[in-house]
Amino acid sequence: MSDLFHQINPEKLPAHVAIIMDGNGRWAKTKGKPRVFGHRNGVIAVREVTEAAAEIGVKYLTLYAFSTENWSRPAIEVNALMALLVDTVRKELATLNKNNIRLKAIGDLQKLPEKTRKALLDGIEQTSKNDRMTLILALNYSSRWEIVEAAKSIATDVRDGKIDIGSIDTDLFSQYLTTRDFPDPELMIRTSGEYRISNYLLWQAAYAELYFTDVLWPDFRKNHFYSALLDFQSRERRFGKTSEQLAEAI
Repeated sequence: MSDLFHQINPEKLPAHVAIIMDGNGRWAKTKGKPRVFGHRNGVIAVREVTEAAAEIGVKYLTLYAFSTENWSRPAIEVNALMALLVDTVRKELATLNKNNIRLKAIGDLQKLPEKTRKALLDGIEQTSKNDRMTLILALNYSSRWEIVEAAKSIATDVRDGKIDIGSIDTDLFSQYLTTRDFPDPELMIRTSGEYRISNYLLWQAAYAELYFTDVLWPDFRKNHFYSALLDFQSRERRFGKTSEQLAEAI
């Protein structure tokens, strides 16, 4: 284990880390390769970070793998991404089970290609009993889509008399989101030097600490992940309170 690993306080770990894996295309361009080459090498970073998170004790890791907006990319890239997903899920199943990691997914999965959806659902089923960590893939995901769908479902349940309009609060609303079974992320990481969250977990990240790094995703390794965790642990999380109030509560 690296020196950074040993600097991390296991008592102050975020339970849930979300990552925007950005920079695959630019990484490939610097090497004179097509964008798909970057996506393929990005799988190495996925493996590294997943292992790092599980080893150190993070319980939930969510990776932004494909947004609803990504369908507008060139067809050759989209098709390659879908094929890569199928291949990766199948190849990594043994490793996920060996490390006791459960696979889950959020997003509009029904609109994924049949072969992609089947490989994903098979992976979810075959890892369903694992309980060391949950790896969540955000696929065909958009936070605005998710919030709109939740609002539609709530409106339908109010209409059908299943819930009273007066009972709607933040807790109830959260139960209508695709992340209802997971805690909100406490740390959100974005690679590649971009400073935005790109329609990703907008509701859930209301109080997440944001960490941005210039490292392109295919170059992201365990030590980069540890650096993000150390930065998280250096911050004071007030949730609307003052520093003095937090000190008094200790």
